[in-house]
Amino acid sequence: MNMMMMMIWMMLLSPSLSWLLAHTHSTHLVSHTCSANGTTRSFFCLGSKVHQLPSAIPKNTTYVEIKLTQITVFPQGAILSLHELKRIMVSENGALKQIGAHAFANLTKLEEITITKSKNLITIHKDAFWGLPKLKYLTISNTGLTILPDFSKVQSAALEFLFDLQDNMHIEVIPSNAFHGLTSGIISELRLSKNGITKVDVNAFNGTKMEKLFLMGNQQLKNIHSNAFLGAEGPVVLDVSRTAISSLPESMLRSLKLLTATSVYSLRWLPSLELFAELTQANLTYPSHCCAFKNFKKNKSEKNNLCNDPALRNQEPGFFEEHCKDVIKVTCFPEPDAFNPCEDIMGFTFLRVLIWFISILAIVGNSTVLLVLLSSRYKLTVPRFLMCHLAFADLCMGLYLLMIAAVDIQTRSHYYNHGIDWQTGPGCRAAGFFTVFASELSVYTLTAITLERWHTITHAMQLERQLRLRHACALMAGGWIFAVLTALLPMLGVSSFMKTSICIPMDVETALSQGYVILLLLLNVAAFLCVCVCYLRIYMTVRNPDFVHAHADMRVAKRMAVLIFTDFLCMAPISFFAISAALKLPLITVSHAKVLLVLFYPINSCANPFLYAFFTKTFKRDFFMLASRFGCFKTRAHMYRTETSSGQNGAWQTSPKTSDGTLYSLVHLSHPHLTH
Repeated sequence: MNMMMMMIWMMLLSPSLSWLLAHTHSTHLVSHTCSANGTTRSFFCLGSKVHQLPSAIPKNTTYVEIKLTQITVFPQGAILSLHELKRIMVSENGALKQIGAHAFANLTKLEEITITKSKNLITIHKDAFWGLPKLKYLTISNTGLTILPDFSKVQSAALEFLFDLQDNMHIEVIPSNAFHGLTSGIISELRLSKNGITKVDVNAFNGTKMEKLFLMGNQQLKNIHSNAFLGAEGPVVLDVSRTAISSLPESMLRSLKLLTATSVYSLRWLPSLELFAELTQANLTYPSHCCAFKNFKKNKSEKNNLCNDPALRNQEPGFFEEHCKDVIKVTCFPEPDAFNPCEDIMGFTFLRVLIWFISILAIVGNSTVLLVLLSSRYKLTVPRFLMCHLAFADLCMGLYLLMIAAVDIQTRSHYYNHGIDWQTGPGCRAAGFFTVFASELSVYTLTAITLERWHTITHAMQLERQLRLRHACALMAGGWIFAVLTALLPMLGVSSFMKTSICIPMDVETALSQGYVILLLLLNVAAFLCVCVCYLRIYMTVRNPDFVHAHADMRVAKRMAVLIFTDFLCMAPISFFAISAALKLPLITVSHAKVLLVLFYPINSCANPFLYAFFTKTFKRDFFMLASRFGCFKTRAHMYRTETSSGQNGAWQTSPKTSDGTLYSLVHLSHPHLTH
């Protein structure tokens, strides 16, 4: 009888015991690694001893977490009966390889799915997500997936949806209709950051409504199809930072209010500004792109209906500023710096005209000098040899100016879109090489010419001490090596040609770059002082009444003094302001420095041919003799031949040591200084 009563009591108490077991903290159902919490209605599977998902999960569970297990397959229908489930997290399951069909199906109250830190997960069945009308948050991150899962059957009806797909380094393509059917509402944030995405296909975002789209960190992303956003609404915010795209798809620009594209060094071209109908802020990579928005203002296409309330401006000033202003002004970062102001290469119209005149004059003049000197039948003397090098250096300066002038015309009014390609491309490096090489070779040659004049006049009667052509060759070989090395250093990382649009080495950020620029400028100053000392010595020598010298050498010295001092006086303003800038104490802006660049820096390159060649009688003689070979100026050439022949057969002789800078001078034997 007692036994019978005990059995009856046990039968009556068994439902209560079952309820207590199901609602007791940390009650183990399958093993000690899976447990249910009745109070919070949560279910946990934790630890490496779990190899499969248990089937006896309480049906009233609202939260499931599966973490650090050895489950390899998330099976079909494993949580199908959990109709109260709202959140599920699958995290740090290193053995997980596959999520099967209908793994998350018909869970009408499910709001959040998180699948993360499962690097061996390579397959999610196309029917894994099915019928999830209340889903608001979907996260798939740090997995081994190679293709984007199918979300077309999710069919969420949530008003706002957040989709987070990050750190999946093997997902390379966002295919067409990738998010179609994910939700009928608005995707408030579509995070596709730091994946292995390389391209976004046509119609990739078809059927989606987006507020914010994040593609940053996809460093291999080079191509977003121009029609990737056809059939989509939005986004309002776009972030493509740290990608490799070279263009923005124009079909989605009209809705953008915030564009972020920092560290996108391949994005060198902005589309038409008219496409940015709603843009209010842009965070870009290059300061020059912000120049496009500096004076860009756009009439607002649509205004909120509340803007018609006249009292709104005082009552809600923040709302009025954002939604009711008639004109949109774009805030852009980074702002242009002092080295790259918002202007064309030649910021002033008169500079644009003048640089063409000077460059063509320098090229034509110095080419003519080289042609005449190198084709002359007269003996190549040391002064003529040095003048050839000077003409070549000035010719290179003319080529530099011509390159700058041509690019300025090509990029006029749109330099902000061409500046990056120009300043970082081979064209700017070539122009920079030409200008540094030409400048240093010119200064070096002018100094050599001055030293040669001083040496020749000082030792006028000591023929054995005259500078020979072989000495001049060795001297100029050193000059060429010096000029080439100084021009190559900015290409090797010592300073840089890309700092400014005029491609001169103005980068002094590092100590090495600053030292390089200052050293070049100080060498130019030292060369100028050397020239001054030499001409002072020449003057003192000539003033000595006991000194026997040739009158022609004196005439040459005066002519060369005009040449040299003209060159260095033109360079003085450049050196002064450049040294102050190199010491990071700039006295003028880059815009005004361009005036010096055109008016002073190269003016001697087009003046030198006139100063030392065209205005001399002997150069005219060689020019007309050369022209006569082609049937031109035969009469003038015959006159010069007759005059030269008469001088050689009469009382005139060619002075062995004299020159007017390019050609021989004729000196009468009865010159008073020679018969003293």
